[in-house]
Amino acid sequence: MEIRVNATRMQLLRTRKRLAMAVRGHKLLKDKRDELMKKFMELIKKAKALRDDVEHELSLASRSFVMAQMNMSREAAEEALMSQSTSVELSVKLVPIMSVRVPDFRWQSSPDAAGVEAYPYGLVTTASDLDQASSILSQILPRMVELAMVEKSCEMLADEIEKTRRRVNALEYVLIPRLSETVRYITMKLDEMERGNITRLMKLKDIVRAEGA
Repeated sequence: MEIRVNATRMQLLRTRKRLAMAVRGHKLLKDKRDELMKKFMELIKKAKALRDDVEHELSLASRSFVMAQMNMSREAAEEALMSQSTSVELSVKLVPIMSVRVPDFRWQSSPDAAGVEAYPYGLVTTASDLDQASSILSQILPRMVELAMVEKSCEMLADEIEKTRRRVNALEYVLIPRLSETVRYITMKLDEMERGNITRLMKLKDIVRAEGA
């Protein structure tokens, strides 16, 4: 690697200062990367458990829907599915995880006036399997919202981990070696200059002694 810098003590001090900052920054970024990986693995584990739970419940709901369609007319099934359901309000805010602002979903459904579970369709023309499917979907909705939140957080943390990894590698394999080599180069040049000065002074001293004799 060719180094083009002025071999001066001022440049040596500046380069050593940059090297110390790079080493300190490298350590901080490595700590950040490790902590991000820890949070990421926790969220991945949580997302997997949520997804397994949601997929299991959705498969039960799908099975109930199929059974309901077999026991109902097409018109009755479509009318029931098109019925108005309970309104849901979803709020989103960003919360920091290791300087990464991830989404935090909060949802709230309007409470039923009677305080009990109600179905948004007539019960006379519908099959009980449709009631079961509707009940499952109603209960699984909070976990589906949480799953979406956790998976989005995983995606954002993964992006930040990749960015941090690149910065760590750039410092570790490019900048720090380059600055270290520059420090060695300037130190070597200054030592050579110092030895040259000492040699010239010794020769001058010998010349002065010879003339004095």
